[in-house]
Amino acid sequence: MSQPPSVLFVCVHNAGRSQMAAGLLTALSAGRVEVRSAGSAPKDQINPVAVEAMKELGIDISANEPKILTPDAVQSSDVVVTMGCGDACPYFPGVRYEDWELEDPAGKDIETVRRVRDDIRVRVQKLLTELLPAAATR
Repeated sequence: MSQPPSVLFVCVHNAGRSQMAAGLLTALSAGRVEVRSAGSAPKDQINPVAVEAMKELGIDISANEPKILTPDAVQSSDVVVTMGCGDACPYFPGVRYEDWELEDPAGKDIETVRRVRDDIRVRVQKLLTELLPAAATR
Protein backbone atom coordinates (compact mmCIF):
# COMPACT_ATOMS: atom_id res chain seq x y z
CA MET A 1 0.00 0.00 0.00
CA SER A 2 1.24 3.50 -0.77
CA GLN A 3 2.13 6.06 1.85
CA PRO A 4 -0.75 8.19 3.15
CA PRO A 5 -0.75 11.74 1.79
CA SER A 6 1.03 14.22 4.05
CA VAL A 7 -0.06 17.76 4.84
CA LEU A 8 1.92 20.48 6.59
CA PHE A 9 0.05 23.48 8.01
CA VAL A 10 2.21 26.58 8.48
CA CYS A 11 1.51 29.89 10.19
CA VAL A 12 3.83 32.39 11.83
CA HIS A 13 3.47 31.36 15.48
CA ASN A 14 2.16 27.77 15.10
CA ALA A 15 -0.08 28.58 18.06
CA GLY A 16 -3.57 29.01 16.58
CA ARG A 17 -4.61 28.54 12.96
CA SER A 18 -2.12 25.83 11.96
CA GLN A 19 -2.72 23.93 15.21
CA MET A 20 -6.51 24.03 14.76
CA ALA A 21 -6.16 22.93 11.11
CA ALA A 22 -3.85 20.06 12.09
CA GLY A 23 -6.23 18.98 14.86
CA LEU A 24 -9.21 19.05 12.49
CA LEU A 25 -7.48 17.15 9.69
CA THR A 26 -6.14 14.56 12.13
CA ALA A 27 -9.65 13.99 13.52
CA LEU A 28 -11.48 14.05 10.18
CA SER A 29 -8.99 11.86 8.30
CA ALA A 30 -8.99 9.18 11.04
CA GLY A 31 -5.31 8.50 10.48
CA ARG A 32 -5.48 8.31 6.67
CA VAL A 33 -3.46 11.52 6.27
CA GLU A 34 -0.10 12.30 7.85
CA VAL A 35 -0.55 15.70 9.50
CA ARG A 36 2.11 18.16 10.67
CA SER A 37 2.16 21.82 11.63
CA ALA A 38 4.93 24.36 12.12
CA GLY A 39 5.62 28.08 12.40
CA SER A 40 8.19 30.46 10.97
CA ALA A 41 8.51 32.12 14.41
CA PRO A 42 6.82 29.72 16.86
CA LYS A 43 5.40 30.92 20.18
CA ASP A 44 6.21 29.08 23.40
CA GLN A 45 2.68 27.69 23.78
CA ILE A 46 -0.57 27.14 21.91
CA ASN A 47 -3.21 29.85 22.10
CA PRO A 48 -5.44 28.77 25.04
CA VAL A 49 -8.53 30.19 23.31
CA ALA A 50 -7.79 27.99 20.26
CA VAL A 51 -7.50 24.98 22.61
CA GLU A 52 -10.88 25.91 24.12
CA ALA A 53 -12.54 26.34 20.71
CA MET A 54 -11.26 22.93 19.58
CA LYS A 55 -12.44 21.25 22.80
CA GLU A 56 -15.96 22.37 21.85
CA LEU A 57 -15.64 20.02 18.85
CA GLY A 58 -14.27 17.21 21.00
CA ILE A 59 -10.72 17.68 19.66
CA ASP A 60 -7.95 18.09 22.22
CA ILE A 61 -4.89 20.00 20.98
CA SER A 62 -3.73 21.03 24.46
CA ALA A 63 -0.71 18.68 24.43
CA ASN A 64 0.59 20.03 21.11
CA GLU A 65 3.60 22.33 21.10
CA PRO A 66 4.53 24.98 18.54
CA LYS A 67 7.35 23.79 16.28
CA ILE A 68 9.84 25.60 14.07
CA LEU A 69 9.34 25.30 10.33
CA THR A 70 12.13 23.32 8.67
CA PRO A 71 12.91 22.85 4.96
CA ASP A 72 12.79 19.08 5.55
CA ALA A 73 9.20 19.27 6.85
CA VAL A 74 8.19 21.16 3.71
CA GLN A 75 10.07 18.90 1.31
CA SER A 76 8.61 15.73 2.83
CA SER A 77 4.99 16.97 2.55
CA ASP A 78 2.62 16.44 -0.37
CA VAL A 79 0.63 19.58 0.45
CA VAL A 80 1.81 22.67 2.32
CA VAL A 81 -0.93 25.01 3.52
CA THR A 82 0.33 28.45 4.56
CA MET A 83 -1.72 30.84 6.67
CA GLY A 84 -0.27 34.32 6.66
CA CYS A 85 3.42 33.45 6.36
CA GLY A 86 3.73 32.95 2.61
CA ASP A 87 7.28 34.19 2.00
CA ALA A 88 8.79 32.48 5.04
CA CYS A 89 7.94 29.05 3.64
CA PRO A 90 10.72 27.44 1.57
CA TYR A 91 9.66 26.39 -1.92
CA PHE A 92 10.34 22.94 -3.34
CA PRO A 93 9.30 21.69 -6.79
CA GLY A 94 6.75 18.89 -6.66
CA VAL A 95 5.12 20.11 -3.44
CA ARG A 96 1.60 21.50 -3.73
CA TYR A 97 1.16 24.84 -1.97
CA GLU A 98 -2.07 26.49 -0.86
CA ASP A 99 -2.38 29.79 0.94
CA TRP A 100 -5.42 30.15 3.18
CA GLU A 101 -6.17 33.74 4.10
CA LEU A 102 -7.50 33.50 7.63
CA GLU A 103 -7.82 36.00 10.42
CA ASP A 104 -5.11 35.55 13.06
CA PRO A 105 -6.87 34.41 16.26
CA ALA A 106 -4.02 35.59 18.52
CA GLY A 107 -5.40 37.72 21.34
CA LYS A 108 -8.99 37.44 20.05
CA ASP A 109 -12.12 36.46 21.96
CA ILE A 110 -13.72 33.01 21.77
CA GLU A 111 -16.38 34.14 19.25
CA THR A 112 -13.68 35.28 16.81
CA VAL A 113 -11.64 32.11 17.33
CA ARG A 114 -14.76 29.97 16.73
CA ARG A 115 -15.34 31.79 13.45
CA VAL A 116 -11.74 31.15 12.37
CA ARG A 117 -12.03 27.51 13.50
CA ASP A 118 -15.23 27.00 11.51
CA ASP A 119 -13.65 28.60 8.41
CA ILE A 120 -10.68 26.25 8.79
CA ARG A 121 -13.01 23.25 9.20
CA VAL A 122 -14.72 23.95 5.85
CA ARG A 123 -11.33 24.27 4.12
CA VAL A 124 -9.97 21.11 5.79
CA GLN A 125 -13.04 19.13 4.68
CA LYS A 126 -12.54 20.34 1.09
CA LEU A 127 -8.84 19.44 1.22
CA LEU A 128 -9.70 16.00 2.59
CA THR A 129 -12.06 15.29 -0.33
CA GLU A 130 -9.20 16.19 -2.71
CA LEU A 131 -6.65 14.02 -0.90
CA LEU A 132 -8.94 11.02 -0.28
CA PRO A 133 -11.72 11.18 -2.88
CA ALA A 134 -13.03 7.70 -2.07
CA ALA A 135 -13.05 8.33 1.67
CA ALA A 136 -15.22 11.42 1.33
CA THR A 137 -18.15 9.37 0.08
CA ARG A 138 -18.19 7.04 3.10
